[in-house]
Amino acid sequence: MDKTFDPHAIEARWYPVWEERGYFAPDMNASGEPFCVMLPPPNVTGRLHMGHALDDTLQDALTRYHRMRGVPTLWQPGTDHAGIATQMLVERQVEAEGSSRHAMGREAFVDRIWQWKAESGGHITTQMRRLGASVDWSRERFTMDEGLSEAVRKVFIDLYDKGLIYRGQRLVNWDPVLHTAISDLEVENVEVDGHMWHFKYPLEGGATYEYVETDAEGHETFRETRDYISIATTRPETMLGDGAIAVHPDDKRYAPIVGLRCEIPVGPKAQRRLIPIITDDYPDPDFGSGAVKITGAHDFNDYEVAKRNQIPMYRLMDESAALRADGAPYADAAAQAAGIVASGEAPDAMTIDAINLVPDEYRGLNRFEARRRIVEAIDAEDLMIAAEDKKIMQPYGDRSGDVIEPMLTNQWFVDAKTLARPAIEAVEDGRIRFIPDNWSKTYFEWMRNIQDWCISRQLWWGHRIPAWYDEAGNVYVGASEADVRNKHGLAEDVALSQDEDVLDTWFSSALWPFSTLGWPEQTDALATFYPTNVLVTGFDIIFFWVARMIMMGLEFMDDVPFREVYIHGLVRDSEGAKMSKSKGNVLDPIDLIDGIDLESLVAKRTSGMMQPAKAAKVAQATRAEYPNGIAAYGTDALRFTFAALASYGRDIRFDLGRVEGYRNFCNKLWNAARFALMQVPDDFVPADDENIELSMADRWIVSRLQRLEADMATHFDSYRFDLAANAIHDFIWHHFCDWYLELIKPVLSGDASDAAKAGTRRTLVRTLETTLRLLHPLMPFITEEIWQRVAPLARGRALAAAGESISVQPYPAADDSRIDANAEADIEWLKKVINGLRTIRGEMDIAPRQKIPLMVANASATDRERLAAHRAAIDFLAGVASIDERPAAEIPESAVALVGDMQLRVPLAGLIDTEAELARLDKRLAKLEKDLNGVRGRLASDSFVAKAPAEVVDKTRAQAEELEREHVELTEQRGRIAAL
Repeated sequence: MDKTFDPHAIEARWYPVWEERGYFAPDMNASGEPFCVMLPPPNVTGRLHMGHALDDTLQDALTRYHRMRGVPTLWQPGTDHAGIATQMLVERQVEAEGSSRHAMGREAFVDRIWQWKAESGGHITTQMRRLGASVDWSRERFTMDEGLSEAVRKVFIDLYDKGLIYRGQRLVNWDPVLHTAISDLEVENVEVDGHMWHFKYPLEGGATYEYVETDAEGHETFRETRDYISIATTRPETMLGDGAIAVHPDDKRYAPIVGLRCEIPVGPKAQRRLIPIITDDYPDPDFGSGAVKITGAHDFNDYEVAKRNQIPMYRLMDESAALRADGAPYADAAAQAAGIVASGEAPDAMTIDAINLVPDEYRGLNRFEARRRIVEAIDAEDLMIAAEDKKIMQPYGDRSGDVIEPMLTNQWFVDAKTLARPAIEAVEDGRIRFIPDNWSKTYFEWMRNIQDWCISRQLWWGHRIPAWYDEAGNVYVGASEADVRNKHGLAEDVALSQDEDVLDTWFSSALWPFSTLGWPEQTDALATFYPTNVLVTGFDIIFFWVARMIMMGLEFMDDVPFREVYIHGLVRDSEGAKMSKSKGNVLDPIDLIDGIDLESLVAKRTSGMMQPAKAAKVAQATRAEYPNGIAAYGTDALRFTFAALASYGRDIRFDLGRVEGYRNFCNKLWNAARFALMQVPDDFVPADDENIELSMADRWIVSRLQRLEADMATHFDSYRFDLAANAIHDFIWHHFCDWYLELIKPVLSGDASDAAKAGTRRTLVRTLETTLRLLHPLMPFITEEIWQRVAPLARGRALAAAGESISVQPYPAADDSRIDANAEADIEWLKKVINGLRTIRGEMDIAPRQKIPLMVANASATDRERLAAHRAAIDFLAGVASIDERPAAEIPESAVALVGDMQLRVPLAGLIDTEAELARLDKRLAKLEKDLNGVRGRLASDSFVAKAPAEVVDKTRAQAEELEREHVELTEQRGRIAAL
């Protein structure tokens, strides 16, 4: 083995071998219950981010674990066509060339996207290979490939034929830049500085009422005669589409005016619209004025109120979120709306949608410019009560970066309420289990209040909706135009045009667990691996993906898509903040693997930032946090970090210090393996049981290994990757490296018998080989590299000429018969003895090479037996020159360590230079007192405690406690030495 561990050379060598030899494909001849996990399909435009890296690490660990257990194991890969992201990316390329998608036409533009996909669309799969992902690449799917496209068409047609898909007018999130509806997952709500305007809506005909406020006991606190009702809004431009004012039925303040009408204070005075004042449970009497304007076409809450009360919903904006400029003049539109209010009956949705209630002077304006002018106009009439600055939550499109507009549009919808019922039952009755279980509550809350799912998108890239229209607007659904004509008996002279929209990408990914296995064909893979075993994902897509896969799986496969859903936390920075490009705190997994210099890291984090001041702030913070850039840690250290952090918690705080620690762990394992290999000859063959003698240390490490094997199986089966990582880290670092390798040195280098040496060498290589297999799912590269050298020695033969791999070896299983409680108790006793003596050496500053006399008091018979049995180890590891048992009263002044009732006493006279040690301690104590006075002074300052950041104050308090602890310990130590 090379002297130094080089992760990059190892990673580059082994992954191609694994892939080329087909180790990642399921062994269909293997026995046992098949195991299958589905890769959440990353966007084809994507780059590996920390969430991907966490998700892939955990799935790969599970896959490698089950593969090594000898069952047919499939980790199914694939990518999502990412409708919006991909179309935006290619559209920008086309525009940079001086053209546009509209100039190209739909067919040519889609062809251009396919060309991009072929040339550049696989970057994230390359990065997954860097992470060691053992997916079966031979089965890689793409949501737009022919097989999955067929599945999408069939599902759409079948749901439509069952009445579970329909086309209708509903409120959606509308992106004014992309000109499409988007899902809630694609909306980012950001707190921004905004305003809350309070306006008067005058009562019809100058009517008045007594507005009275009372306290909790019913006593009157305020009374005023009013001829208006007060409304507050953050979006005054939507007032143009108000259909009613709603108050709570129990709100006595407004009881006198319920049923009256009020005037919207916007637009030409002659055509001011009157709207009714109604009651509804939605308004909160204790919030604002308690009265709410209802604009059903531009607010999600208002939409539900409008539906319940048959209030007309008037669309005010076009696809760019500018105020509408189409339709009849405002005077005509306002008269038509007035007629609707007078009649009390709303016409059909198409008739209402054609009514443009934007006054002529505002038509075509940008919504924010319209807002400014409307506020000015209302204020000019003295109808504005107040305008207050207010923090508001503003929805932004995560792709376009523009403010999202709730918009009433014609879209295709899935009847999610009907599909949700069996999906809820599947979790209620335990056919699907969430891990941790608390996420089932989140699932139930959303599913029991589910809204119909908008599945259409106004894009060109994606699965085009299989619906055709004739000139009369009748809709026909089928797999193709020919299928539609045949299905509905339409003659060739009946002109048909296909729907221009495409399906939401979540629609195709909802079919992922069965479409990737070949459905609608009844394939062997489908029969073998469906239902899959577990879905590994973050909690942020429980609604958007997990729930929809459950609904579709039950509907089309009559079974759940997976038995368990393991929900992991989201990766955040070391302070717990969300990682985001705008905050400049993003870490790239590949940078952690390969390393990156400081200036490249700064450039990466500030790239694309439009505000120079913000970019400068991010650059400054980056230089402070990473003055030397980021070191190259390798894949194994990064993977192990993710596993160690993957608890059942909601968030994962990623600390680069942990990666560095696990890189050191790799070095520790590497050096331990090198030491082990140096203890056995190249032609070593493990001796038979009859020809060996096992030491207490050998029996102990084998016993501890059995316990580790049982723990690893338990932790993997319960998705406690953190506990698995901690267990094997503790075993390798502490049990194997720190103790076992030290305990066997006297055997291998001393005058032990040949049988004892043979037993220790066999135990050494077999323990190391088994440990490598236990660790492999978490650290695949380093374990493979070391195993190739250790396995032939442990097995007593060379690896097959064709080559073998640790990745397809059996995963170790515990053998309870090899647990040796006596050996464990003996070695634990020995460790306490050695640690006690080492502590004395450290506290007394005794030179490492100086042998010490050991006096023992209060030893039991068992202690005496163990002292004799482990004398060689004690002498070797603790530097003991002699052991003398005496009554405690006869032992001179000594440093003492306790092991149970037994006293380990080291007389200090002659071991240390008393005067020199006292001088050293006095110098250190003086320095501690000076530092303590400074820290105490800061903490005593009211100004410091009150004004300094809380984390700085906490850090200062912790520093004071540490200094005080050290001062006490050194003072006690000085007293002991002075007494000599």
